[in-house]
Amino acid sequence: MTRKKTARLAHIEQELPARAPSGWREVQDSISESAGIALLLVEGHQPPALVVTNNNSICETLQSSPELVRQCDPYCGVAHERATNQGEVVHYRCHAGLQCFALPLEIGGRNLAVIGGRAFSTGADYRGFVERVRAGDLEELDAEKVFRNVIFADEADLDHAALTVSRAVAEFHRIPVPDERAESELQAAQTRRPGAAEQRVDKEFVAPPITIEPRGRFADSVRRFAEQIDAAEPSQIYESILAQSAELLRAERGSLWLFDENANELIIKAARGIPTSANEIGSIRAGEGIAGSVINLGQPLLSTIDALGRESLPERKYKTRSFISYPIAIGARKIGVLNVADKRGGAAYDEADLALIDLVAPQIALALERALWQHRANQFQLMSITDPLTGLHNRRYLEARLSEELNRSKRYDVPMSFMMIDIDDFKLYNDRNGHQAGDRALEITAQCLRSTLRKADVASRYGGEEFSILLPQTPLDDAGMIADRLRRTIMNTRFPHGETQPLGSVTVSIGLSSLSPSLDSVEAIIRAADRALYHAKSHGKNRAYAYQGLMQ
Repeated sequence: MTRKKTARLAHIEQELPARAPSGWREVQDSISESAGIALLLVEGHQPPALVVTNNNSICETLQSSPELVRQCDPYCGVAHERATNQGEVVHYRCHAGLQCFALPLEIGGRNLAVIGGRAFSTGADYRGFVERVRAGDLEELDAEKVFRNVIFADEADLDHAALTVSRAVAEFHRIPVPDERAESELQAAQTRRPGAAEQRVDKEFVAPPITIEPRGRFADSVRRFAEQIDAAEPSQIYESILAQSAELLRAERGSLWLFDENANELIIKAARGIPTSANEIGSIRAGEGIAGSVINLGQPLLSTIDALGRESLPERKYKTRSFISYPIAIGARKIGVLNVADKRGGAAYDEADLALIDLVAPQIALALERALWQHRANQFQLMSITDPLTGLHNRRYLEARLSEELNRSKRYDVPMSFMMIDIDDFKLYNDRNGHQAGDRALEITAQCLRSTLRKADVASRYGGEEFSILLPQTPLDDAGMIADRLRRTIMNTRFPHGETQPLGSVTVSIGLSSLSPSLDSVEAIIRAADRALYHAKSHGKNRAYAYQGLMQ
């Protein structure tokens, strides 16, 4: 029996519906149908799941095969464990290039999690997977079966879906049985004042579990908000975010603060309705004051000056005492704080306003991330951060970004890997075919890198025929799989005159290194990858080696 037949005939059970909480399937089906993404309720290692809705046929095919499911194990396989350990939604991109999230939840005293998404968010990720099936490590799969139900969604769709699932769970808890006692308890719960962020209940605004879109009068405002900040110039992004936030929340006063990880403080970037100029406002230490406490705890604060037992200074000229201070973050990484106050008409801010910020916070975070890197490019005077021939980032940008990512990985204790890539026998290729052919080979190699790498990876031309790849939040084992995929992609790509090379085609050698106690600086990580690259060259080329201490 061939390997292809084995992959087709072998099967791993995907679903255990008898163990699912009663009534949950209908809720999950409604959310999945509205969102257009896959949803799975899991309790432990996956597969199997308890409830599977609209599963991506790619995932179903891979996870049904005992041979291929091992590639999924570091991602969806341990998603339940990661989400429940961290106690918050976890976003990840799997080996197939699919964007996913895992959301911890509790139903009936059971610690469960929902895996959502399993969707391509970019055409490059989709093309990369298609290439693996066409002529890569998955070419023996049945293409008709693999591509039967492919899902596409952007990151905002996944954020909204995760928010809807969390609300659906709250709704699921609040209505356990349809009797008079349950109805009265539900009404009492809805009228009680919430005490903590995770207990917030919004009678007017909580979306039903069958939709991921904001309702009624908010829908157009939220959509317009996202469009406006996406269209803003990087130099104007702070002012644009604050202006759109103030309009959305009817705030006459507001401020936007950016978190400096190295200084552990907030720095004001935009302000409106404040008597003092933003340039005259000092920084705020994390943990100090209202905004400092909010960024430290990672929880929004909806309150009044009176409730906090404070007195506002007369010179600040507040019109009302109600305000919202909201932390902006991407996963566990702190980005900044948005403050709004003085609601038009004099009304107090409420849970509906807070839920509205919940919807637009992911767009704010991504926009701030773009603005932050634009600022850093100017700060390091990287007026040209790309290589003119290949279009990839240049070495100066790579080293600055590598230093930044290294500090972040240490701070949050997450892995990070790095690659050095060299085109084999490139001098011979140049000498035989001319420099124009050599330049074209560099361009084709860069295209291979772009089509194969993940969205978060940072590719650069390090110099000459050398390229480097920064792989954030990637352990060495995963980096090795990516390296081998890159190597195969380049080897199987048609280059002009490639057949005249010593190995019969244009190939690359790759050296890998990863953050560790012995490799904890930019210089050490680059040097280790370079040594591993030399090892690959001296052992036959067209291969990838990882640095493992003293190379033999």
